[in-house]
Amino acid sequence: MLSSQTKDAVTSDAVNNLREQLEGGLTLESVLAATDKQIHAIAKVGFWRRKTEYLKKAAVMLRDNFEGDVPKDIDELCSLPGVGPKMGFLALQAAWNQNDGIGVDVHVHRITNRLGWHQPPTKQPEQTRLNLESWLPKELHRDVNKLLVGFGQTICLPVGPKCEDCKLTAEDLCPSARKFEGKKNKRRKTTELKREETEEERGEQLAKLEIVLEGERT
Repeated sequence: MLSSQTKDAVTSDAVNNLREQLEGGLTLESVLAATDKQIHAIAKVGFWRRKTEYLKKAAVMLRDNFEGDVPKDIDELCSLPGVGPKMGFLALQAAWNQNDGIGVDVHVHRITNRLGWHQPPTKQPEQTRLNLESWLPKELHRDVNKLLVGFGQTICLPVGPKCEDCKLTAEDLCPSARKFEGKKNKRRKTTELKREETEEERGEQLAKLEIVLEGERT
C-alpha cells in the first residue's frame, strides 16, 4: 500500500517510522487508535496524505469485514483501499507463499514490452499480467517482479536506459536496444552540431569585435 510511486528504501523507512510512532507497534489495534499525526510518520512516501486515508479505512475494513485479519484471497485483498492486483499478488507470495499471479508494476510492464514479450504490445499493467500468465511457466511467476523491478530501477530506466551496460544488449537479445542507441546517436550529433554552430558564431563575433576595436584605434 505504501510502496506505489516510492523507492523501496523510502518505503522501508516509512514502515519503521510508523512502527515507532504507534503504541504497541504496527498492529491493527494500534492503527485503529492512531491519530493522524502519528500516521503522518509515513510522510516520505509518495502521495502520503492519500495513503494515510487508505491505512485508516483499511484498518476499519479489516476489523469490520474480515474479523481483524488480512484476507488471503486476491479479490478480498483488492477490496481494501490502495491495494491493486500487483500488491495483492505480491502480498500473497510474501506472506503466505501463495503463487496466485504475477505482480506487474511499471517496471515489469515497461521491460517486458521493450523485450517484445507482448504481441501486440500491451498498454496497461493488467494486460501485461494476463499475457505473461498465459505462457510463462507458473514456477517463474513469483520471480518476475523481483528480477525485473531492480533491473528497471538501475539499468532499463524509463528515460535514458543504460543499454550500454545491459548484458541483453551485448547478447543482441533486446529488440529495443538499437532504437534507444539510435536516439542517443541522434542526440549526440545534434549536440555536436550545436556546439560547432556556437563556436562558429563566437568566432564571428570576435572577428567583428576586433574590426570595431581596430577602427577605434585608428
